[in-house]
Amino acid sequence: MMNHRMTKDKITARTISYHLTGYGVLLFLIVGDELFDFPHNIFGVPATPANWAETFIEGSYIVLLSFFTIYLSLRFLKRIKFLEGFLPICSFCKKIRKENEWTSLEKYMSDHSEVLFSHGICPGCAEKYYGEHLGREKDGVPHGRAEDEV
Repeated sequence: MMNHRMTKDKITARTISYHLTGYGVLLFLIVGDELFDFPHNIFGVPATPANWAETFIEGSYIVLLSFFTIYLSLRFLKRIKFLEGFLPICSFCKKIRKENEWTSLEKYMSDHSEVLFSHGICPGCAEKYYGEHLGREKDGVPHGRAEDEV
């Protein structure tokens, strides 16, 4: 059975390979244009002489750009926090066990990521726990109304 989960290492390796592939294609096109004269062979325009100095300058720009973008990508990937593996979580209270100590989901996530929590209440729980205060009875009939008025 293969593990298809994306880990930080896999994402980093994939990002670098995409960068290298893209910049490799650009370098091939720059050098290939001088070697094979693509515009002449593909579009039939007049042939141009090889200009290796220009090719070297353009290739240097591509290599510098590739180093810069790979450096920035790696730097940004280091800032991303990944939660990997299994988290033992209580089925009832949703506390998380970390080294035989139970802590709230909110505290665990705040300690292990940049997430900040803001609490609210969903409509289902509002109805379940506060329905009588919202002007509705448990059976869905509003307070103060008779069955035949509804």
